[in-house]
Amino acid sequence: MPGATEPIEVAAPVLRPNQLDGFRIGVTSDRRSSDLIDAFERRGAKVMHAPTLRIAHSQQDGPLLDDTRTLIIARPDILLATTGYGVRRWFEVAEADGIGSDLTDAFADTTILVRGPKARGGIRATGLNDSGMSESETTASLVDKVLAEYPPGLVVGIQVHGATDEVQLDRLRAVHQQVLVVAPYRWIAVDDSDERVYKLVEAICSRQLDCVTFTSAPAVHALFTAAEGMEVYPELIAALQTQVCAAAVGPVTSAPLIAAGIAPIQPSRFRMGALIRLVCEHLEQNMIERVETQNGLVQLRGSIVQVGAERTQLPPTALAILRALVRARGAVVSREDLTLSLAGDSDDHAMEVSLSRLRQTLGTPGLVATVVKRGYRLNV
Repeated sequence: MPGATEPIEVAAPVLRPNQLDGFRIGVTSDRRSSDLIDAFERRGAKVMHAPTLRIAHSQQDGPLLDDTRTLIIARPDILLATTGYGVRRWFEVAEADGIGSDLTDAFADTTILVRGPKARGGIRATGLNDSGMSESETTASLVDKVLAEYPPGLVVGIQVHGATDEVQLDRLRAVHQQVLVVAPYRWIAVDDSDERVYKLVEAICSRQLDCVTFTSAPAVHALFTAAEGMEVYPELIAALQTQVCAAAVGPVTSAPLIAAGIAPIQPSRFRMGALIRLVCEHLEQNMIERVETQNGLVQLRGSIVQVGAERTQLPPTALAILRALVRARGAVVSREDLTLSLAGDSDDHAMEVSLSRLRQTLGTPGLVATVVKRGYRLNV
């Protein structure tokens, strides 16, 4: 929440249909994005998909195969597996090249350590078994385990994921005889021809999203980089610190958000399903704004306003004005402040037009009252 400096861990509840009606969610992931999008849309949310990074496989798998052959020859003492997807792709490429059995045989006497359950599943799918898992499911804690529990001077192989963590590799190199790296895939930033990221940045800055989900730390950095290129980085950070909820799948993903002064929500279990359930609960329990008025209870849930039992979808400008009035809870909001609540270079005339359309859309006479020479307020 605003002003917090730590991620908020929440246990996720049972899902219910339509619990996300009116809410707008941004999805930044590439791989498995369909899982998030389908889950949110089936519960009534509107989703903006803008992968800030995408997984790139080499046009030729030559470098991957070269590194694999080096590992086969070296027969490492320890193998560190960091991602299930990376392990599966690595062995699939090796199998297609005819060296799959050689790769498996090379690890017959190797101590295999995994970063988390997904990497463990990838290793076991190859017919191998691991000897342990990192304490907090991070590459850093996996390296901690190696340095604390095994003697120096070993040959260590490590399967890295999309963005190589050179700090952790250097920690291993400082202690062990040889560190061999294999990268089955990598993350790359989307190019300028894909406008979805820029539209996502604009939507966050103008508070047209209620939540943005992140499943990797590099995806967070890529979003920040895009905002810097658009010269709206401060506006993006301000929005994520206040009105737009940032949801991260786990502590590694949360780290760059926290470093920027943003307090993300994150599930207690660092899994996609837990993230989905957490977002559903958090939006429903914490992101619905309510105020009692003379015309009944007014509720804002995302882009939908509910007056009594009637629900109405609002356009962005009308929504911004009504949100400012709801948060004032019956106090007068000046014309200037209402104008400032609108995105872009809006003026008094644009605000008046939007206010008129809001009143027409609500269809509730007297709900938005004019206070002569002062501004407007809700009739509470």
